[in-house]
Amino acid sequence: MSATPAPWLFDVIDGTWPAARTFRQGPWTLREGQGGGSRVSAASAEGPVGPEDLVAAEEAMAAMGQTPLFMIRPGDEDLDTLLEGRGYAVKDPVVAYACPVEHLTDIPVPRVTVLAVWEPLAIMREIWADAGVGPERLAVMARAKGAKTGLLARYNDKPGGAAFVAVHAGVAMLHALEILPHQRQQGLGKWMMRGAAHWAAAQGAHTLAVVCTRENDGANALYSGLGMSVVGRYHYRISHGEETRR
Repeated sequence: MSATPAPWLFDVIDGTWPAARTFRQGPWTLREGQGGGSRVSAASAEGPVGPEDLVAAEEAMAAMGQTPLFMIRPGDEDLDTLLEGRGYAVKDPVVAYACPVEHLTDIPVPRVTVLAVWEPLAIMREIWADAGVGPERLAVMARAKGAKTGLLARYNDKPGGAAFVAVHAGVAMLHALEILPHQRQQGLGKWMMRGAAHWAAAQGAHTLAVVCTRENDGANALYSGLGMSVVGRYHYRISHGEETRR
C-alpha cells in the first residue's frame, strides 16, 4: 500500500462514479451497486472495526444481493489483516493518477479526433458493451451529478474508442476508457486524455484524474507517459472463489 493518497481521491471516485445508494451503518460506508462493479459495491471503513462489525457488513451486503466486498485504502491495514484471516483474497489492486488540467491542454486535439457527447451515442454504447461495460455501468454514468460527458475517439474517419468524464469538487475523473482493438497503437489513448483535459478546463476543473488496475500495463504506461503522477493506491478484498468485475 502506498503513502497517504490525495485527500480528494475517494470523494471524487464516489462523486464521479456513484453508487445507486450510499449509507452509513456503524463504522461502515455501504454502497448498493446494482451490478455496476466493485467501486460502487464495496464497503469502506470509516474507523476501527472488529469481527462483529465485519459480520454486520457482510449481512448488510448480502441483504442487498451483493457479494461481501471491501475497499482497502491506506490506513486500513488492520482491516486488511482481519479480512485476510477470514479468507478474503486481494482483488484488483488499483493505481490512481492525476495532473493539473493545463498539463494536457498545451497541445490542441486534432479536429474531430475526440468528440465530447452527452448522452452517449449508439456507437459509444456498442464500444463499451464489447468491452463489458454494459447497462449497469451506463446507469452509473447517468447517476453522476454535475458536469459530465462521454468522449468518442475517431481515427481515419472511423470510431476508435469511448470514455466517460465527470467533475466533482474541481477534479475531472475519467472512467471507462476503451479503445477498439483494431484502432490501438494509433495514439488514441493520449488524444482521449488530452480531449478530456480540454473538456475539463472548459468546465473550470483544475485537475484531471483516472484510476486503473495495477495489472493493466498499457493503461499505466499511458498515464505515466503523459506525465501524470500517482496520487493513491487501494485494493479490494473478496471471499476466495468469488469474482466481480471492477
